[in-house]
Amino acid sequence: SRTAQVGARDIGIPRSCVIADVPPEGKVLCIKQLQKDGYCVTMCGDGVNDSPAMAQSDVGIAIGSGTDVAIETAGIVLMNSKLIDVVLALDLSRSVFSRIKLNFCWALGYNTLALPIAAGALYPWLQMALPPFMAAIAMILSSLSVLRSSLLLMFYNPPDCEPEQSFLSSTDGTRRRR
Repeated sequence: SRTAQVGARDIGIPRSCVIADVPPEGKVLCIKQLQKDGYCVTMCGDGVNDSPAMAQSDVGIAIGSGTDVAIETAGIVLMNSKLIDVVLALDLSRSVFSRIKLNFCWALGYNTLALPIAAGALYPWLQMALPPFMAAIAMILSSLSVLRSSLLLMFYNPPDCEPEQSFLSSTDGTRRRR
């Protein structure tokens, strides 16, 4: 319980949101109750005891050093055992989902305008039709623009997750600020 409180404090989770020292069946019940209350629940675990709760949760996150059962159950597997990677994984997933929505809106808007033009919708007024090869080029440009937009994720900057004040244990047992 104390370890969970300290870990939650380090990554900015309020004490009221921490549920600790719960048996496996209790974890599943807690998750079901949170989902019933309308919450989207993420469960992070590393062992066999965490697998049923990860399966019940909306997003299951397994620590890479965890058991095979936990890794198979999870939707996300962290490659190392740093808890801060949970925050980074969630932030990256938000960035990717935002990019997907942007790409979808762009492609929908582009195709909503380009397809009628390619089909000759402007012919009655302009007495000109778009040649088929130009329509094909326009579709290729649409796909390339979505691809380019997706490639901008290469420049993703993770959030700064360093605590504002950190303490190191000194050799004499006292705590000192870093």
